[in-house]
Amino acid sequence: MRVAIAGGGLAGLACAKYLVDAGHTPIVFERGEVLGGLVAAWKDEDGDWVETGLHVFFGAYPNMLQLIKELEIGDRLQWKRHALVFNQPEKPGVLSWFDVPDIPAPFNIIVSILRNNDMLTWTQKVRFAIGLLPAIVRGQQYVDNMDKYTLEEWLTRQGIGSRITSDIFIAVSKALKFINPEEISATIPLRALNRFLQERYGSKIAFLDGAPPERLCQPIVDYVTQAGGEVRVNTSLKEIRLKDDGTVDRFVIQNSNGTEEEITADIYVNATSVDVFKRLAPEPWKQLEYFQQLNELEGVPVINVQLWFDRKLPTIDHLLFSRSPLLSVYADMSVTCEAYANPDQSMLELVLAPAEEWIHQTDDAIIGATMVELAKLFPDQIPEPAKVLKAKVVKTPRSIYKATPGRQDFRPAQETPIANFFLSGSYTQQPYFGSMEGAVLAGKLTAQAINRQQSADASGSSRLSKSIDAAEELQPSVS
Repeated sequence: MRVAIAGGGLAGLACAKYLVDAGHTPIVFERGEVLGGLVAAWKDEDGDWVETGLHVFFGAYPNMLQLIKELEIGDRLQWKRHALVFNQPEKPGVLSWFDVPDIPAPFNIIVSILRNNDMLTWTQKVRFAIGLLPAIVRGQQYVDNMDKYTLEEWLTRQGIGSRITSDIFIAVSKALKFINPEEISATIPLRALNRFLQERYGSKIAFLDGAPPERLCQPIVDYVTQAGGEVRVNTSLKEIRLKDDGTVDRFVIQNSNGTEEEITADIYVNATSVDVFKRLAPEPWKQLEYFQQLNELEGVPVINVQLWFDRKLPTIDHLLFSRSPLLSVYADMSVTCEAYANPDQSMLELVLAPAEEWIHQTDDAIIGATMVELAKLFPDQIPEPAKVLKAKVVKTPRSIYKATPGRQDFRPAQETPIANFFLSGSYTQQPYFGSMEGAVLAGKLTAQAINRQQSADASGSSRLSKSIDAAEELQPSVS
């Protein structure tokens, strides 16, 4: 069966991969020059990689890890010391480590919190633990029900003090969803915390050893094309044309040279962002409740900044939570990523969030503000003697969906009311929200829904089901 997929991000590519496993023939269309969507990257005029964002992999990403295992590229993940690392703005240059011991969950996380005396007093630790008990004891249903509150509201209800919010949860909220505790749904960080508490290596972090389009997306492309599928770039979905009964008749795509092409298939999938799809949805569909709910979802702006310095800064081989009012997380990619390694110079990659007030600012203004914040983190190196050799700013006006309270009810299933049309993307229904893991799982669930609907041959269906089941049980092989 031929399946046309609009969108070459992780959801679209994962969908294509699992459709191949089920014996189908996918054809993927990506409007950009490179694949990856929100994990896209490209080389600049100097041959250096410029990334859309700072992407890390967690041990609590079973579907991503299963995909990587199936592609036989597990050696491309560079696992770091099992810890969460925070800057201490009141002590410039001093880091606070939440080292996670190699003991069963949830005791490993509890011990990491109890051992840390830099950020929390014992009184705060006790209040923190008591406040989190309902989320831990009452389980997932409780966590899901907390979608009616912002994180800040939930923390206040639980008696968890503002100091804990400012010290920990602002950094966590910005890292997860690029917004602050007063905006983010309480369900998001609570679910992440539950995953960390349930899995021994859930909070362990890895970096890819190079740029995602080459090191992650290309192996998926090779897998799909070797099985007879097709992946095309520089081809954007321009129109979804319908039959008289409201089902899809064809995709009209536009090539980079402006020419149009009509693509017919048995099944059609939209794996673009929710914002893009809302513009493309045919008018007759917009009268249906299923598609109307998408109006309640929109992408959040985010900015990625990369700075190349003329010398090594005193950084570490890890992801860092900046605890800056402007910056979210950052890493020195010259030490965390094998392909970017440089023994003499640092390349910092930083996420600016929340970015709503900055998305329309000039690159110079953004770089200038970033340097002011970095001067607080590296007072002995910035603004002197370290000099910036080059800076790149990548703006994404609409990234993952903005996870404010109540959005859960509007996230659509992958199977739509249109018999031959499906949606995919991290904004669709799946437990990992907007993330790389969420995108991969959404793609897999879309393939599963298509396979189920079309009653594929027993062997193909069995392969896909086994792959999905395996992901749920997978634990990362890390050391």
